[in-house]
Amino acid sequence: MTLPQGRDFQPPWPLRSGHIQTMLSSSGVRRVLLPKAARTVVDGAEHVMVSGGPGVRLSGAYTAQSGRPQARGLAVLFHGWEGSVDSTYVLQTGSRLLAEGWDVFRLNFRDHGDSHPLNEALFHSCRIDEVMHALAEIARRWPARPIALAGFSLGGNFALRAAMAAARYEVPLSYALAVCPIIDPAEGLFSLEKQAPWFYQAYFMQKWRHSLRTKQAAFPQHQYFELAELKQNLRGLTESLVLRHTDFGSLEAYLDGYSVAGDALQALQIPATILTARDDPVIPVNAFEQLRLPDHVELDIARHGGHCGFIRGWDMTSFTDDYIAARFNAIADAS
Repeated sequence: MTLPQGRDFQPPWPLRSGHIQTMLSSSGVRRVLLPKAARTVVDGAEHVMVSGGPGVRLSGAYTAQSGRPQARGLAVLFHGWEGSVDSTYVLQTGSRLLAEGWDVFRLNFRDHGDSHPLNEALFHSCRIDEVMHALAEIARRWPARPIALAGFSLGGNFALRAAMAAARYEVPLSYALAVCPIIDPAEGLFSLEKQAPWFYQAYFMQKWRHSLRTKQAAFPQHQYFELAELKQNLRGLTESLVLRHTDFGSLEAYLDGYSVAGDALQALQIPATILTARDDPVIPVNAFEQLRLPDHVELDIARHGGHCGFIRGWDMTSFTDDYIAARFNAIADAS
């Protein structure tokens, strides 16, 4: 089987702009224009709670395929920062995998979607332990095999770390795919501050502040932030919350805590793929070019695609659907 490659993505002008790709990827316009088939994963979905370890609950949605006598396997999907199980790109990918015969589980990270009231402590990006506990429970409750994992942006970073930790948590993960994952959080933060156009930081900050206010409303007895802190920029607010709510002694230590830069991914013991775009305005491509990877980890840098876009045309469908489905199916066929 010939698998699609990033070089195969050749969008028409003006979709060759990384900024347009990025802005369309999560836009309301895209949600409206997507064909109905891109939302079928919500039909008959079972909304569930899974354990993230002692005292921790995470929410998710499970949809069983119905087109085959037996599922190809279980596909688990991770959204990006301030996304959710109902993000457009998650629904589109989930619907495609469902059509391909995969059972699909979409997991919300802590404080994403409508899950703010479930846990008192705030989300932060180093909470990989609770995600691994959740994956272990998902694997037990829905035993279709193989299990393949795909994540987008911060979810891609979580997917790569989950793949490295799978054996330790006894999660029978067969494959992981990360679309535009955060590689070096410190470099990514600098890029958003100094290199990317101002509206990207403004977009993320607007969503994050809304999330923090939602969290405060869910636990009014707990003071998560000072109003002055909420008015800071991305770096300032991140540092304030890290020092207030985590055991990390500095912002730098926290950012290093979820970095997969350099040779960190040498620890990967299962096949994995990293897909990114050279014109991603959010995550610098040089972080990917400096990775040192084992032979069973595929790095695919497309010329176009923006940040988690890869939108093919005005129907708003994404090349990543073909890309992920082909690789998941290859893993299923091989097993």
